[in-house]
Amino acid sequence: MPLGIVYALLAYVAWGLLPLYWKLFASMESMDILAFRVLWSFIFVVIVIGVTRRWKEVRQVFSNRQTTWAIVAGSLLISSNWLLFIWAVNHGQVVETSLGYYMNPLLNVVIAVVFLKEKLNRGQWTAIGLALIGVIVLTVSHGSLPWISLSLALTFALYSVVKKKIKADAMPGLAGETAIVLPIAVIYLLFSQSGEQSAAATLNVFQWVMLILSGAATAMPLYWFALAAKRLPLTIVGLVQYVAPSISLMLGVLVFKETFTTVHAVSFAMIWLALVIFTWSSLVRQSKMQQAKLDA
Repeated sequence: MPLGIVYALLAYVAWGLLPLYWKLFASMESMDILAFRVLWSFIFVVIVIGVTRRWKEVRQVFSNRQTTWAIVAGSLLISSNWLLFIWAVNHGQVVETSLGYYMNPLLNVVIAVVFLKEKLNRGQWTAIGLALIGVIVLTVSHGSLPWISLSLALTFALYSVVKKKIKADAMPGLAGETAIVLPIAVIYLLFSQSGEQSAAATLNVFQWVMLILSGAATAMPLYWFALAAKRLPLTIVGLVQYVAPSISLMLGVLVFKETFTTVHAVSFAMIWLALVIFTWSSLVRQSKMQQAKLDA
């Protein structure tokens, strides 16, 4: 378990620090950054797969029509999530991205209720209600829905649902997902980077090195997360996941000097309280289920 916690912290700290990484390429269009990220992620994962000789697992990802369509859906969802996150970071919306990832576990539950017909206890319903109030507070204050937060939370929640249908480890799964969108990324780069005035042509050596390493920056946290998930109960993984949006929130406010008003504080407080209640209710529910199995 201690090693599992180390892997989980590595994954979520890396994800929390990603705004600093994408800020290095603020002069580039978000779509350009995404296309390079897909390209270098694919190359990095192929190298890892080749070294570890896991091609059989990659082939199994596309073993039947159902899993193939799940890979396609997952690829489009995670690519949309990446694009929106990169765009938000480089347009001064890091605080709103952190809100989205705080909302994500609660939205996962809503999707489970709607599509999987799961039942919630009173505490979990209370948590969802508090989170909804937090979103309404922001909406009324700003006059519009926090669409970045909701879109990030929704795309990642749907991606999580799709991933459950794909029985694959992080590297083979990422290989399949990046392979799907790789042709689109390559065609886009051929057109967007063909002239001397292309955004990539303005990058210095350090930025180019970091852009190439975006493949490792994408794949390694996923690998660490997979290792953590094998060693830890999901409840502990669920608690550690709040490290990432907490780091992003601090970066947005303290480093990037984004606006954080009283309304933001009230909205975040509602969602934080919702997460505390939700986590506690889930732990109690799991404890009761385990006790019932022991009694049986």
